[in-house]
Amino acid sequence: MTHADLVIINGQVVSHEATQPAAIAIRDGKIIAVGDEASMPPAKDVLDAKGLHLLPGAIDVHVHFREPGYTHKETWESGTAAAAMGGVTTVFDMPNTHPPTATPDAFEDKLALAKQQAYVDFGIYGLMAEDNVDQLEALAESGVIGFKCFMGNTFGNLPSPSTGAMLEAFERVAPYGLRTSLHAETASIMAWRYERLRKAGRNDALAHVAARPDVVAVEAVSRAAILAEWTGARIHVLHVSSAAELRPMREAKQRGVDITSETCPHYLMMDTHDYASLGSLMRVNPPIREAKDSEALWEALRDGTVDMIATDHAPHTPEEQYKEVIWEADCGFPGVETQMPLMLTAVSEGRITLQDYVRISAVAPAKAWGLYPRKGALMVGADADIAIVDLERRDVIDQQALHSHRARATPFHGWAVTGMPVHTLVRGRFVMRDRALQTAAKGTGMSVKRVQQMTLPTLVNSDKTLAAEVAKANVQQGELASC
Repeated sequence: MTHADLVIINGQVVSHEATQPAAIAIRDGKIIAVGDEASMPPAKDVLDAKGLHLLPGAIDVHVHFREPGYTHKETWESGTAAAAMGGVTTVFDMPNTHPPTATPDAFEDKLALAKQQAYVDFGIYGLMAEDNVDQLEALAESGVIGFKCFMGNTFGNLPSPSTGAMLEAFERVAPYGLRTSLHAETASIMAWRYERLRKAGRNDALAHVAARPDVVAVEAVSRAAILAEWTGARIHVLHVSSAAELRPMREAKQRGVDITSETCPHYLMMDTHDYASLGSLMRVNPPIREAKDSEALWEALRDGTVDMIATDHAPHTPEEQYKEVIWEADCGFPGVETQMPLMLTAVSEGRITLQDYVRISAVAPAKAWGLYPRKGALMVGADADIAIVDLERRDVIDQQALHSHRARATPFHGWAVTGMPVHTLVRGRFVMRDRALQTAAKGTGMSVKRVQQMTLPTLVNSDKTLAAEVAKANVQQGELASC
């Protein structure tokens, strides 16, 4: 008879389509049975989940764990500990570390750090920049989860690539089927406005919004979608903050562009009125905008225009965040530990359904990055990545209790929440149990790879790529030389 390592009984199993009472059996990190308790195999351990809901662990495709180079802000250990406490079982880390993840060697160095420390599974982005276009194929083959292109400036001051470099980069990565995540703000517009606002003496918190109006996102999303359409590259729009950029995303989807997008809790739950009380702590790129933008983003999550929820987890020390002059404050704050409680609170308030939440937190990111159904689903054969939540549990977010212990300042400090993860399992192993981090799980996180069966994109204009045109020139020169 087949035995299980763990059977979870008396819980409510949640998918993006339904919630139903069921037991789950796990062996060797995989789900081997879902159904009636009576049909479960004998197990070494049994967890009674009475009164609790079993969700696929959240997949956060947008975190900044700051290592290497900025470990005074965050490390792989502290960042993934925060993820485990937040019901997040897979994270994708951004390349704006020091050095940036711009070469295969830099990728391997970061991978080694993550393997030593991570509590949860992870993917690592490769950088797509002006000066490393010739490294993109090697990065793709080394195992990056995708690429990150900074169309606008942010922490690390990595130069934004020109449109010409972006086009060639898209041409190079399109055949691999890897998705490029875009910080979609137009650098030149922001630099122009920043200089003039600063010279005019605008140092208040709202000057940050004035320097980055929604047109910077509209222009960048539109431009990136055109380049993706021309090449067949897959793209993902990070941290959608405005109602205005929804239009070019909808239009691109209608044209058949493989474009996905995310928003974050702070864009859904805060607006410009909060700058008066929170000041520079709210400084994030792109900025938190008006209440009408928040409402449009909620509707876009519900109707699928925005595909998923992420956090842009971007920790800094309090000393780096609290500044009288807004331009001097580092941008961003931790979020990977607070996302699930905040979004489950939205479920309790009726803003989205629990099935919606599973769709945007697990199913959509897993499908967009080719991990489904190994990740993002509670079904036989899937990794046993499970967030077991108490939808009735009430708590208050306390920044001093966050596991991003080097950078705990958050604008959500003091917020009351309803709904908390109480256990988190990654491939069947508890990384958080009864709201306590399982420190023995440090270093058990694994690098995730795209499922090989994922369909490659349809390439277009392959005969017009820069590489193809250069090859034509080489052929012509060869013909001339032989005459």
